[in-house]
Amino acid sequence: MQVSVIILNYNVRFFLEQCLLSVEKALEGIDGEIIVVDNDSADDSCAMVLSKFPNVKLIANNENLGFPKGNNIGVKQAKGEFIYILNPDTVIAEDSISKLLNFSLSTPNIGIVACRMIDGKGNFLPESKRGVPTPWVAFSKVFGLYKLFPNWKLFNQYYLSDLPDHFTAKVEILTGANMFMSRKLYLKVGGFDEGCFMYSDDIDLSYTVLNLGLDNYFFADTTIIHYKGESTVKDRLYMKRFREAMQFFYKKHFRPSRFFDIMMRFGTFVFVLLKPKGEKQKYFADEYIVISEKIFLQQKISNFFKKNTITITKIDENKLFSQLISPKRKVEIIFDNDFFDFKTIISAMQQHSNKYVSFKIKPKSCDYIIGSNSSNDRGEVIEMK
Repeated sequence: MQVSVIILNYNVRFFLEQCLLSVEKALEGIDGEIIVVDNDSADDSCAMVLSKFPNVKLIANNENLGFPKGNNIGVKQAKGEFIYILNPDTVIAEDSISKLLNFSLSTPNIGIVACRMIDGKGNFLPESKRGVPTPWVAFSKVFGLYKLFPNWKLFNQYYLSDLPDHFTAKVEILTGANMFMSRKLYLKVGGFDEGCFMYSDDIDLSYTVLNLGLDNYFFADTTIIHYKGESTVKDRLYMKRFREAMQFFYKKHFRPSRFFDIMMRFGTFVFVLLKPKGEKQKYFADEYIVISEKIFLQQKISNFFKKNTITITKIDENKLFSQLISPKRKVEIIFDNDFFDFKTIISAMQQHSNKYVSFKIKPKSCDYIIGSNSSNDRGEVIEMK
């Protein structure tokens, strides 16, 4: 068997369903398998997998075992020469796996490969490629120095901002949301360290592979959607967990950093003092554009949002663009996956990304639309039964 796709799920039933639809299409023509490991979800994730995806191997844990152990359990039962660790809140293109496989087979000394990622608004996710988070690199990231000095390499080593996001290149650290590597290599390094704190498991695995003398790659020739992005709310708990994760990494691979710990404690205090109060505003569009060949879908969405919608029966670049250039008018574009494949949808999202534009997808044969209006939230599911 060539490829085993491992998806660790926890309470994201609708995102998991859409992810599985995209992975099934991407595995067509490839000798592969899909393994879903569920960490004791309280929703009907497991029932959905059993009823809608009978060919998927489901491992239902009776407790939440965490990210490292959950993935390790899945890999132990995998049969593929290569494994693809994939988050359930992702959507991959129909040719993503074949491109990753061909690149891995043709590239010498290869370690881990990860795709280029965009968020639910079509924006590039900088965590697609990262550098080793030394104390200074982590400090400049947490305190936002890379945003204050975008053209200074000194402050931009965490997200490797000097490396263009459309070029495939060797990098040091990749994200656990999508990691493609040989199963033999994964088992050789022991997989994800089950003692890792949150936020350090993928850093630790990437760095461990580098220490074997292998090369990790940011792969820009295919793009996937990762709705969650850096979804964790940047609050005091986030800062505490990030600090603990970095200290775990330093203790394991270097030595604990007293300087970083002191600065992070100070930063947490300042962050809490300055953090704006109040709830995040919900996103409401002024206009909805449905890209579908089904008129009844337009009517259904019009009734649901209580606003008129425009239906486009094909992804016409000129017509679509004309709808997006209206200044300060919020537009939501809804793609019907029954008629447009995921690769076409992902491409359109990137081409028409705009701060006034949001995107949703109606997955094939599903009665809901799904998406995210920000890389800082968990996304949105709207059922239309």
